[in-house]
Amino acid sequence: MSRFRKPEKVDSLAGFRTEETEPTVPYGLLKAARKSGQLNLSGRGLTEVPQNVYRLNVDTPEEADKNVSFGASERWWEQTDLTKLLLSSNLLTQLSDDITLLPGLTTLDLHDNQLSSLPGALGELQELQQLRVSHNQLTTLPVEVCSLQNLRSLTVQQNQLESLPEELGQLKNLTELDLSNNHLKGLPSGLGRLTCLQKLNLSDNKLSSLPDSLAQLTNVKMLDCSKNQLTDIPASLSGMLALEQLYLRHNKLRLFPQLPAPALKELYVGNNQIEHLEAEQLACLAAISLLELRDNKIKSLPEQITLLSTLTRLDLTNNDITILPASLSLLPNLKVLLLEGNPLRGIRRDLLTKGTNELLKYLRGRIKEEPERAGEGHTAMTLPSQASVNVHSIKTLKSLVYSEKQAGVIPDEVFDAAADQGVTTVNFSKNQLTSIPPRLVEFHSSLSDVNLGFNKLTCCSPDVCKLLQLTHIDLRNNQLSDLPPDMKSLTKLRSIILNYNRFKSIPEVLYQISSLETVLLGNNQVGAVDPGLLMKLVNLSTLDLSNNDLLNVPPELGLCSSLRCLSLEGNPFRSPRAAIVAKGTDAVMEYLRSRIPT
Repeated sequence: MSRFRKPEKVDSLAGFRTEETEPTVPYGLLKAARKSGQLNLSGRGLTEVPQNVYRLNVDTPEEADKNVSFGASERWWEQTDLTKLLLSSNLLTQLSDDITLLPGLTTLDLHDNQLSSLPGALGELQELQQLRVSHNQLTTLPVEVCSLQNLRSLTVQQNQLESLPEELGQLKNLTELDLSNNHLKGLPSGLGRLTCLQKLNLSDNKLSSLPDSLAQLTNVKMLDCSKNQLTDIPASLSGMLALEQLYLRHNKLRLFPQLPAPALKELYVGNNQIEHLEAEQLACLAAISLLELRDNKIKSLPEQITLLSTLTRLDLTNNDITILPASLSLLPNLKVLLLEGNPLRGIRRDLLTKGTNELLKYLRGRIKEEPERAGEGHTAMTLPSQASVNVHSIKTLKSLVYSEKQAGVIPDEVFDAAADQGVTTVNFSKNQLTSIPPRLVEFHSSLSDVNLGFNKLTCCSPDVCKLLQLTHIDLRNNQLSDLPPDMKSLTKLRSIILNYNRFKSIPEVLYQISSLETVLLGNNQVGAVDPGLLMKLVNLSTLDLSNNDLLNVPPELGLCSSLRCLSLEGNPFRSPRAAIVAKGTDAVMEYLRSRIPT
């Protein structure tokens, strides 16, 4: 029983207190904290932090004062400095400057209190790694907090902040910053200096724009800007090369953000005012797995949605889509397709409720179908190969698709069906073509997008050079080793995909097409790159040379200032080292520049 009487001795100090309104901290907790370095006072109804907590490492413990014999393991002068102080879910209205008496703190948790300000003295806690002050009533952050050089995590959500100190950029080791649910109307440009940041939450504020400096956050994997007043997303954000999750829900976006973010896996743009999806915007999403577009005003889907080969979930709930491209069913990894709340024509309502598999099966059937209804006569011409041309797709989407037919040649009927229709997109991928169909030239005045990937092309016919409106050409997974020199006449060409071919060098003609923004040459046998010629491509932002035969990388490549995404992994060069390559484009470019002989 003697153990249980011990607290009574502690309470005998009550006579020295001026008032007994403050809930006390049980002495046993303080004693344990001296050993463990951790003190959890969460949810104790505290209106202020008791003085003996601040003085935990300053005052000698009572046992020593009373000359109580200590065991060898309990000598008070060997007790641990407090490193973790948890004060969440109390009724604290202020924090005293005496917090500086605990200089060893690495974690200070003050979330869910009634703090309207923080003391500048916090800046003296130079060991601090985690500062949690969410769910309070803070209107400002003291500038002194920005001097905490070891701070890794700063969570300030659910306060009343209207602005942030410009000095915030000094927290160079910060990896997590949560500013959600405040009243922020702008962000300091210094935010871009937080180069270690991996998670940034800006949701539920009053932001109408994002600073260009965010592009410098090349390690951020998750960015949440939901529930703001953003009307557009700056193109500079394409510099955020590590970005995997981007939340832009509940804003005022009218345009789909065009972000060549090579690592982006999840993009949430629901509850905006987006009306159109452009082919080139989708083409940038090379690694996308989840695309949420619900509650917008999208009227149609471009055929190029089939480029999103990694897509597993597509949410189009509550849009204005009337027609689904049958090619949607060709997405190899699509598991979930949500279409409720669209005025779809020609798809029975009960089909939508049967789930994704049934819907995709139905759409696949439409690609191979006989005419949909006998009364439509020739609208879906059946060819000798038993595959139909979707005339509807040609007329409304200006898209000619004859893909996955294992065809050695494209039947004339296909071209006949598309004659004089102003076709802008042709997809002849996944066939057995050994040469580019000569009749493609018939679409020279309108054709902007050609997909001839996954065929057996050994050379690229000069006929391609006559397609002067061409902006995108996909020739991946063929047997090409060169391109015709006359391709330099394609002055509107913005992207060319040549992965998985047999190129031993970057085709000379590419250096002459100054409109190029994206060149993908991964998985070839490219042995050299000429930075002098590459620098002429002033619009080139993405260059993929991964898995080639590069034995060295010329330092001058670092001067190609337009490059935002440079992929070099999987080559036999020794410098830059793999660790630098893994850090991403900025690190590689910086390294290369540092190696240029002066």
